[in-house]
Amino acid sequence: MLAIQYRKSLPLFLLSKLLGKRFPHYCIGWWSPTRLVELEEQKLPSPNWVRVKTLLAGICGSDIDVITSRSSFYFAPITSYPFVLGHEAVGRAVEVGSKVSKVKVGDRVVLEPALSCPVRELKPCPYCEAGLFGNCERITEGIISSGVQTGYCRDTGGAWSECFVAHEHQLHLVPDEIPDEVAVLVEPFSCAMHAVLRARPSKDCKVLVIGCGTIGLMTIKSLRLIGFDGHISAIAKYPHQREWAKLLGADVVVKPDKWLYDELGAITEAKILRGDFGICTVVGGYDVVFDCVASSQSINDAIKWTRARGKLILVGMPSIPKGVDLAPVWHKELHILGSYAYGVERIGERKIHTIDLVIEMLLKEWREVRGMLTHTFPLTRYREAIAVSARPGRHKAIKVAFDMRQQ
Repeated sequence: MLAIQYRKSLPLFLLSKLLGKRFPHYCIGWWSPTRLVELEEQKLPSPNWVRVKTLLAGICGSDIDVITSRSSFYFAPITSYPFVLGHEAVGRAVEVGSKVSKVKVGDRVVLEPALSCPVRELKPCPYCEAGLFGNCERITEGIISSGVQTGYCRDTGGAWSECFVAHEHQLHLVPDEIPDEVAVLVEPFSCAMHAVLRARPSKDCKVLVIGCGTIGLMTIKSLRLIGFDGHISAIAKYPHQREWAKLLGADVVVKPDKWLYDELGAITEAKILRGDFGICTVVGGYDVVFDCVASSQSINDAIKWTRARGKLILVGMPSIPKGVDLAPVWHKELHILGSYAYGVERIGERKIHTIDLVIEMLLKEWREVRGMLTHTFPLTRYREAIAVSARPGRHKAIKVAFDMRQQ
């Protein structure tokens, strides 16, 4: 089968790091750690596993960071190599193990990529027992090799291939009413929904979303899906992102330009105090801020624009930010929360997995978000797909995916 594989090589890693910022499409090929290869299909690790034929597989910002050697070294000891990339997927079950009861051959499914205790067939750790599968502490143990997710484990394969294997615990059935083009958005939507449910802003809050790539836009939509009808400001770099942000529910969308602080100050009635070296101090600001970029600049801005005792949710995946000033965190007694993946959420008296909640909500709203999948490519055009995903402004891209339906 065709697959896009990442192999461990320090020289090739450094070459990709050199090329990555300006030439992301050159960071994939025989001269890089990431390449298109022909592989044997993986065996089912146990009778509880399923083989899934990929239909659509999304390209995540974290994938681009891996390809261009910008990702954090934090994950290196908990990753097994070589691995096939891809964790955002809708597919169809083509083989099921003898003990599988949740899925049958022919079912259309979306992937929950977390490789937690149930997937590794271990007694649940305290986090998995609580339904917090993204926080699993046994991601190097069990019947498969190390890896936090499908797409970063050598034994599972990944969605950037014609097929992969998954434990039945990882698979969620997709209703017929939801098209493939929306189903492939479920995994990143679940990340955004989990972040929103971490924050749970009250109706009188003012919310700021920094960054309107896929996750930022989905954060805006998730806020509206849970019934938040308060004020949402958004910062969007590109014109097409600003259009989408308004469409999905932002009240005000601003550019990250020299007028940014003045515009946000007017919205929140915050005081902007300017000191030496062009440094600004913000007194007041937003009750809840979602940083969906996680660059050094965006983290600094997010910290400044969260008002005293407010909540800052780090949604975007940071590499290694530099020059972040933490003085406002101390002075304003901020609540900073990380948000990773998803799990079992509590909605009133109800408990439901984030992915199932998103599927349930998108059953009513899928037509509004279908257009977020702006570009699709076959695996053989992988360099073009990576280039479009890495440069969304040039190509007016939101979500880019590999399409294996005609493979």
